[in-house]
Amino acid sequence: MDLGLKDKVALVTGSSRGIGRAIALGLADEGCHVSLCARGEETLKQTAAEVGVKGVETLATPADVTRPEEVERVVAATLARWGRIDVLVNNVGGSKWTPFENVPDEEWMDIFNLNLFAAVRMTRAALASMKTRGSGSIITISSIFGRESGGPVTYNATKAAEISMGKMLAKELAKTGIRVNTVAPGSVIFPGGNWQKRLDADPEGIRQFVEREIPCGRFGTPEEIANVVVFLASDRASWVNGACINVDGCQSRALI
Repeated sequence: MDLGLKDKVALVTGSSRGIGRAIALGLADEGCHVSLCARGEETLKQTAAEVGVKGVETLATPADVTRPEEVERVVAATLARWGRIDVLVNNVGGSKWTPFENVPDEEWMDIFNLNLFAAVRMTRAALASMKTRGSGSIITISSIFGRESGGPVTYNATKAAEISMGKMLAKELAKTGIRVNTVAPGSVIFPGGNWQKRLDADPEGIRQFVEREIPCGRFGTPEEIANVVVFLASDRASWVNGACINVDGCQSRALI
């Protein structure tokens, strides 16, 4: 199926490894030019080279998108290169496992900056380009633990906020031709990721977790998340707007 993404420009945050890397490669497979950004410069360069092999143009900008000025720099560099942003994927995120009573205000703000405000600022910065063209797709990577209980309290709160923002922004922008959706992955494993580290440290405990929590009997892969994101980025998903789509192997328990 031709998704109609050839020669469009996609900006993917946190795109040096894991889910972000898989999304960048998936978009490149469809002919998208890809602007990548992440904090780790060496890994970012490696991923940009992998994307470039697909025959598309790439731009790799080392940046910490929890900093407002860095967000503006990434968007400005993307527009200077291509003059447009057709697809924005807000993938940056993370968590800290701190009990509620021990979470200081500073940690709350750090997690909100990482999981919510990076997406807020990046979306705001990219909107002008999309509005000028009267089209665009914005996709934020949330979590099943933004839809139901689970995970650290700060992570759960901020991931829920991402989903809420996506829904309300979709309604606000519906008449502009810009679509806004969120994707809620379940537990995904990849080299260097949190689940791989936990598996290495406690193979039996993680085996029991998978058996108990994931009906399909295995972790998800970054590529399985990327496949859904790439579809949402395309005009084939033209009537998908304001949605939050689980990609979790039936791990989540919520009915909606």
